[in-house]
Amino acid sequence: MLGDRIGPKKVFIRIVIVWSIFTALTGLVNGLISLLIIRFLFGVGESGTYPNAILTVSRWFPVSETGKALSWVGIGSQIGAAMAPLIIVPLAVAYGWRVPFFVVGVIGLLWVSICYKWFQDFPSQMKGMPDAEKELIKSQCRHKQEQHLVPWKLIFRNSTLWPLMLMYFCCQWANYFFIAWMPVYLQEGRGFSENGMKQVTSLLFVVGISGFLAGGAAGDWLLKYKGLKMGRRLTGMLGLGCCGILLFVAGFSDNNLLTACCLIGANFAFSFGVMVSYAVCADIGRNNAGTVTGAMNFFGQMGGFFLAIIFGKLADLTHSFNYPLILVALVMFTGATLWMGIDPTKQLKVEEEKKIAIS
Repeated sequence: MLGDRIGPKKVFIRIVIVWSIFTALTGLVNGLISLLIIRFLFGVGESGTYPNAILTVSRWFPVSETGKALSWVGIGSQIGAAMAPLIIVPLAVAYGWRVPFFVVGVIGLLWVSICYKWFQDFPSQMKGMPDAEKELIKSQCRHKQEQHLVPWKLIFRNSTLWPLMLMYFCCQWANYFFIAWMPVYLQEGRGFSENGMKQVTSLLFVVGISGFLAGGAAGDWLLKYKGLKMGRRLTGMLGLGCCGILLFVAGFSDNNLLTACCLIGANFAFSFGVMVSYAVCADIGRNNAGTVTGAMNFFGQMGGFFLAIIFGKLADLTHSFNYPLILVALVMFTGATLWMGIDPTKQLKVEEEKKIAIS
């Protein structure tokens, strides 16, 4: 909501400053309690990143190009995850585990200086951009220079937002499986060696990047030929549905090669379908895309929280890692089904008279 009020530039600067400070402070911790407090505050500081990224895309790109633009938001996170070990591991080996946190904190502050000097909330504010291009973007942009203040109760009355939030709750089960549990699943559940696990994990995230690209292109193509409602729905249902099918097959397969291929394909499908949910936030939220994205993202984080607890508990109870994986597949099927209740054409209806100007 803060990004909707004061603009994403100011929020990004505040987010990354806080993120950088608490990243650097992590290198100074001397106990478990201080570590938990600092990492908690770190998470609070960075929580507005995705909502404001979507707000930026909705201000700079028309509906017909939102899918491709959002795919690069997802790709950026994948590239960052791939590059981080190249920086962190050599520093940790050479200078100890604390130094990488200091270096990464400095990198964040360098990014802040670039954002402050270069980035703008609207194309009209960007120096050096041709006036014709500015006018073209403005004519196709969802935003106006004035916006209504939208209360939370009005947002939660939107009939599309509830299935959207529940869908995102479901799809984050797969996301957090890939991030947190898949290495454990491969080694302890499937008997992969450490090198084998690393190879599968590396390939999985490389393929995930192609999934983001494919999903963005396919989503914009489907929007053009099937319309906004069916274009968004088909992209989301196809991605989550195929992800669920492949996880289901992996959970029942006794062949490790087939399992690895299914997991890699499942991450491709997840990447294909996940970013369209953010496009829907921009479709229904318009000037309040950041607020709508924040609500959806909260439910997604709750999904990741439940997965973190349930996956391990179910593995302990059943003495198998396959049953919790099959559960994740079923949750993904539920998420795909929820797309039938998501209608991106149902925008927030604002009745309040109070307005604010967007700087």
